Amino acid sequence: MTIAALRTGHVGLNVTDLDRAIGFYTPVFGFEVIGKGVEEDRRYAFLGRDGKLVLTLWQQATGGFDGTRAGLHHLSFEVDTLEEVRAAEDRLRELGAEFAYDGVVAHREGAASGGIFFTDPDGTRLEIYAPTGVEGAPAPAEAAPTCGFF
Repeated sequence: MTIAALRTGHVGLNVTDLDRAIGFYTPVFGFEVIGKGVEEDRRYAFLGRDGKLVLTLWQQATGGFDGTRAGLHHLSFEVDTLEEVRAAEDRLRELGAEFAYDGVVAHREGAASGGIFFTDPDGTRLEIYAPTGVEGAPAPAEAAPTCGFF
């Protein structure tokens, strides 16, 4: 028998500082803390929206994200409109986030979809994009997907 329907349940990220990570992910993505565990050497938080788990944070990393190692390349979130992408960009700028590109960029040359590419406080690469509305925005590379090489 094959799997009939498959969806991502949630994503778990290792972080170096749980409180700092919560302070980043909750205002940017509108997450609420729906569960939290704090023990001597075990700290974690479950973040979600409308009671649905989306992201788990595990304070067990000893260093920042390393894009040269096997594992997560980047984590992408889709929103409905370009206006939501721009609102997230404003919040990220207020938080001092580092961006891979200046402003909204297209996923590829001539694409209608695109967004912003940035890192969290531990250097994990993130993307917030809209499926349409980005027509005419620049693409950082003509032939390669924007999200592939940031």
